Amino acid sequence: MERNVAITGTRSIGDAPVDELAEAFEAYLRPFSDDGAHFYVGGASGVDTAALQWLAANSQAALTVVVPCRLVDQPAGSTEVIDRLREAGRLADVVEMGATLLGKAAYHARDRWMVDRAGLVIGFPRGAESAGGGTWYTLNYAAEQGKVRLVVPL
Repeated sequence: MERNVAITGTRSIGDAPVDELAEAFEAYLRPFSDDGAHFYVGGASGVDTAALQWLAANSQAALTVVVPCRLVDQPAGSTEVIDRLREAGRLADVVEMGATLLGKAAYHARDRWMVDRAGLVIGFPRGAESAGGGTWYTLNYAAEQGKVRLVVPL
């Protein structure tokens, strides 16, 4: 049986040590990342890209990247990672949602799309990050849909 998991998280990981992120991913992604797992990850910087790289290197799970507009509209560092993983045959899919304006509405539509396809949503908010941010929006939407949520504060 395939396990579908959506990942959401803060973009603000600039001062988070790489080993701290790796430990969080090892503890909270590894248990769900067996060969039958399919992860949906946004293409933003921060947790999205870090989790994508970790999953590609540490699991055989299927990986789908979902972006609100087009891939070329994503941050350069994230696009480079996505392109490299796609060239290596490590991505199951890249979904470009085609929004014409990159903003909160486009990100929320992308997040709802991922949650709608997942049975589990794992969120990595940054400390006292605002409950009005995208990570909490996604976790709250998942709760409204009756989806299982795992919250891992960074």
